This record gives sequence, structure tokens and C-alpha cells, in this order.
Amino acid sequence: MTTRSELSIFLLQETYNHWVVILSLIIAVFASYSALNLASKISGSQGSTQKWWLIAGSCVMGCGVWAMHFVGMLAFHLNVHIHYDLSVTLLSMLCSIVASFIAFQILLSKRIDWRKFGVSGFIMGSGIVAMHYTGMAAMRLPATVAYDRGYWLLSAAIALAASYVALFLFIKFRDNVSVSWWKWASALLMGIAICGMHFTGMGAADFWCGDASALIATDNGEVNLVLLSGVTLATFFMLMVSWGAMFFDRHVLEKMAYSDPLTGLPNRHDLNRFLKDGVDGSRETAVIFIDLDRFKTSNDTLGHDIGDMLVQEVGRRLSGLTGEGRKVFRLGGDEFLIAAERCSQDQAEQLAGDILEAITKPFDLKGNELYITASVGISLAPKHGTDRESLLKASDTAMYNAKKAGKNRFCVFDDEMDQMLLRRLELEKDMRGALERKEFYIVYQPKWNALTEKAVGFESLMRWPHPKFGDVSPSEFIPIAEETGLIIPMTRWVFSEVGKLLQQWMEKGVPLLPVSINVSVRLFESRQLIEMTRTLLESANLSPHVIELEITESMMLYDVKDMIRQLSELRSLGVRISMDDFGSGYSSLGTLDQIPIDTIKIDQLFIRESDSPAKRAIVGAIIEMALNLQLDLVAEGVETVEQIDFLRSSGCNVMQGYYYGKPMDVSEMDNWIARNMDERLTEDSRL
Repeated sequence: MTTRSELSIFLLQETYNHWVVILSLIIAVFASYSALNLASKISGSQGSTQKWWLIAGSCVMGCGVWAMHFVGMLAFHLNVHIHYDLSVTLLSMLCSIVASFIAFQILLSKRIDWRKFGVSGFIMGSGIVAMHYTGMAAMRLPATVAYDRGYWLLSAAIALAASYVALFLFIKFRDNVSVSWWKWASALLMGIAICGMHFTGMGAADFWCGDASALIATDNGEVNLVLLSGVTLATFFMLMVSWGAMFFDRHVLEKMAYSDPLTGLPNRHDLNRFLKDGVDGSRETAVIFIDLDRFKTSNDTLGHDIGDMLVQEVGRRLSGLTGEGRKVFRLGGDEFLIAAERCSQDQAEQLAGDILEAITKPFDLKGNELYITASVGISLAPKHGTDRESLLKASDTAMYNAKKAGKNRFCVFDDEMDQMLLRRLELEKDMRGALERKEFYIVYQPKWNALTEKAVGFESLMRWPHPKFGDVSPSEFIPIAEETGLIIPMTRWVFSEVGKLLQQWMEKGVPLLPVSINVSVRLFESRQLIEMTRTLLESANLSPHVIELEITESMMLYDVKDMIRQLSELRSLGVRISMDDFGSGYSSLGTLDQIPIDTIKIDQLFIRESDSPAKRAIVGAIIEMALNLQLDLVAEGVETVEQIDFLRSSGCNVMQGYYYGKPMDVSEMDNWIARNMDERLTEDSRL
């Protein structure tokens, strides 16, 4: 048996082209830097987009390591002819890509699991070892390869260490999209580690040749320039493509996806990304929700172009209030949000005050001087939570409380609002099945003519005895029904119940008096009110004059022209229209004579304070205006003889309030009618 020492004359001599070695290091560094950049895209994307970035990152990392290995192989020379098996060479590249993919996939979770980290590093390190030694197996030469066990184990250890370093840096930089010298330093460290593994693995190999005729004289600097150039150019092309994709995504696609096209501010998608993992609970952060008051009125009155200019100018003013640690977003429409890091409650309130002051300053837009206000809601982390949903919900709730309190103010979320929010959510949830469970019922309040001492009609009012919260006020559940759209089926049910009541009266021979039904602006927006009214009249075979529809004064903020059109069509059916809560401050007196209504109902606020000279003057002005416009009048909230005397002396004879009767259910109303039938009830149902 021939011993190794006897064959030592055939030990092949290894040499390296140092310039190509340096090139392999450069490739490893650039591949590492590209992989670190792609880490942020892998982490920041979702769904199929995340899979594509994951594949791209794995290819860049895997191909970069493989390219470094292959260029390193081209820098390696023996004094025999060497060529490479293509299929085995491609297999070695596939090992590197697959290992990188598996490792990156395992570490996608935001929370670091060190067991997963250990498994990922082992898989990636094993993939690099497999890539290297599969690449070595692709060599075709007239010699055999023997590996030194010590150097082989050292190369495997370096591969594992390089993998753990790469994955640690992947985690560190996956949420950092900025370009910094730290990334270059990290990429250099990764490149050195990867090259160290390769050349240690090469040092573990001894090449033995038993055929002296196979030996050739070779220049240590001789390189297959065509092959080397092809691999290098292909590698740098791949890296440039990945960098180009990153640049296009970051500066073009990302700007389109995460910027508001009208104001240029970050949009709701960017806010979701900004608060994706919540905020750092160790420091105070304020989330400030801003909603412009009555923006729709300005938009509808002056046109959408002026409305857009107003939004742009508001965005500029808000941007002027931001600084380090503060970022302003436009959420859509007339809604904005400011996220302020390291911001205490006092500082947040100061900022909210500055916001209100900035917005209340006049806007000069194409010769139009506009004055608007805003309602601002504030939530604080960690006091009100640290996750996105909690902070946004809290600030939104606080903003709505600011609106309810009178607008042009800010409100800080508190525990009471939290309870109100939970109650509101539960009411909304239960309301969806309340109709089917027959939880709602209707009460009727009489309208009385104080001059003739006769009833002239009734107003239908919804009531909800909630199984958990007891009697819920209409002022609480009606706005929820309007926001959710449930007001439409609820009103349709009221129409049906009123129709049944009037049919019962006809069967009993009770003279019919008009019954008024409150309708929401949502009915006008849905275009279903006319159809619902026509169905009520036809199905119950009713005379149109026994149905009266009550609209609120605030509905005039809706599209006035469309409102007038629908009201005119309703009146053409023969039903009466009344305007409820008149005097609450929303009507445009300049268009009141154009609105097709029959009756004005004076808001109960003025009646309850009718001992005030100022309120008496307002009531008197409303009555005089209604009489001049030939409109009927109803005073709401009448409770005392003094109020009755004042209203009669002012010219208003029809009244509604607790003095004449509280809201009654059907059985109570039947008794009330029976008591008043002989003495006071009239068949004349006109006011």
C-alpha cells in the first residue's frame, strides 16, 4: 500500500490571484449591504408583497455568498487543468439561496424568539457549508481532494458564526430604511466573515495528483478572464437591479402609497405603518386627532376646488407646528392627526391650543375669506394604551366629545369617555338585533290647540328599554343609528307601526288626527323616504293629510337643492312637512322661504327660558316671521301656565309638552283619547 509520504511529490501547489481575492471580498460586502437594505422591505411589507421581497432578499444574499465563493474559486490556481460541472455549480448556488430563504422566513416575527434565531442561524450556516463544499465537488481536475478535519470544522464554525452575525444584523436593520455608515460597517463585517469561511475551507483541502503527466506549468496570476468577467458582471447586475428596485420602491411607489396626493402629507397608510407595532411605552407619546368643523358646508357652498385649497392650507399650517419627534398625517377628507413623541399631557394640551389658534385664523382663498374652527381629541401613551387601535380610538372619541361640547376646542380622553365608548359599542352591537327582538316601541305625545282647547295631532317617538342599560335616551341611540345606517330600517318600522295605529283608529271609528314621524337626513341621502311614504299611504289606505314628516333644522347643512327637491315631491303626495327644533342656530334665513314646509316647531330651549327678555324677543321674532310666511306654529316643551299665556299673547296657539300630555304608549293613548273625546277632540285635523 502506497503511503501519503511516498506520494508527496504529487501534492499540487496552491496559489491565489490577490486582486481576484479582493474582488471576491468586495462582492461579499456589496451583497451583504443589499441584503440589509432588503431586510426593511421584507419586514415592512405584508401578504404577497412580503413574499416577493423575501424571495428577492434570499436571492441577493444567497447569490452574493455564492458569487463570492465562485470568484474566490477563480482566484485559486493549481498546476493542473480545472473546469467546473455546471449542474453541480448551480446546485451549490441553490443551497445558499434556499438556506437564506428559510432563515429569513423564520425570523419574520417582530418579537425575537432566540430558539428560532438559533435554528435560523444553524440552517443558514449549514446552507453556506453545503454551498461551499458542493461547489468544491463541482471541480473537475485530474486529482483527488483530502480535507484536514481541523480546518474543516473551523470553516464550518466560521460559517455558523457568519450566519448568526448576518441574521442578527438582519433583525437590527429590518425596521431601519435609512442609509448609514453602520450598515456599511456591518456589511464589511459580514463580507469578511463570509470570505473567512471560504478561504478557511479552501485551506482545509489538499489536492493530490497521481499522474505526473497531468502537471502543467502555470502563471500564478493567470485567470480565466472571460469567466471571471461574466460572473462579476452578472453579480453586480443583480445587485444593481435590487438597488434599483429599492430606489424605485422607496422614492416612487412608496411616495405614491404613503403620501396624500392633495397635501403631500403622510396618509392613513403611513400612519398605520408608523403605529404598526404601537409606541414605546417607556416614554410619553401624544396622538392628536383633528377634525375641521362644518367643512362640508364650506365645500358645498364654495365648491370642491376651494375645499381642496382649504385642506392644503390647513395641512401647511399644521406642518408649521411640527418639529423633532412630531409628525402630521392627513387621514382623509377634513381629518388630520399629529403624533408627538416625548410629549406630556401639558405639552399635548399646549400643542392642541396652538392648533386651534392656527386654524381659526382667516383663510384667503381666491378672494374668499374663510373662517373655520376645529375639534381636537388627545390620547396619551402609555396612559391610554400603546397599540395603534387603542390610541386612535381614544383620540377619535375625545374629538367627538369636543364636538359635542360645542366645537372649536380640544378634549383629552379619560376613563369616563372610555366607559362611554364601551357603552356606545355595546349599544351599537345590540341595536342591530333590537328590531328583530322587538325591543323598540313607540310613544305618542299630543299637540294641543290652547285657543280651541282641542287636540290637533300627535308626534311619534321611539323608545328603547335596553335589557342591560334600562331606558336609553333617543338622544343617545338615534345618533348611533344614523352613523351606522340602522336608522333606515328603524324608520321603516316606525312608518309601519304608525300605519297600523291609524288603521286601528279607523276601525274603531276614532276621528283621525295627524301623526308626525321624525325623519333623519340619512333617509334623504338614501333616496328611500319618498318610496317609504308612498308605501305607507297605499298599504294602510290613508289620507295623506294624516301623515306629517318632521325634519330638523340642521338638515339644511345637507345638499339644500336636493333636500328641496325631495321635500317638494313629498308634499306633492299630500303629506305635511314640519321643521323641528327651529332656532337652534343652523338655518339659513335667506333660503327659508324656498324650503317647502308647512309648520315651524319652536325649539323647547326658548320656551323653557321664556322668562328671559332675550328669549322672549327671539320667540316673538320667530312667531312673526312664521305668520308672515304663512306657516303654522307649534311650541315645544310647554310645561307651565305662564308659558302658555306668553305664547298665546304672542300669536302661537298650538303647543306640545308635559302640561298637555307626556309621551304615551298605545294603550295609554287610547285611554287619553277616550277621556278627551267628548269634551275636546275635534275632527278638524288641520292646525
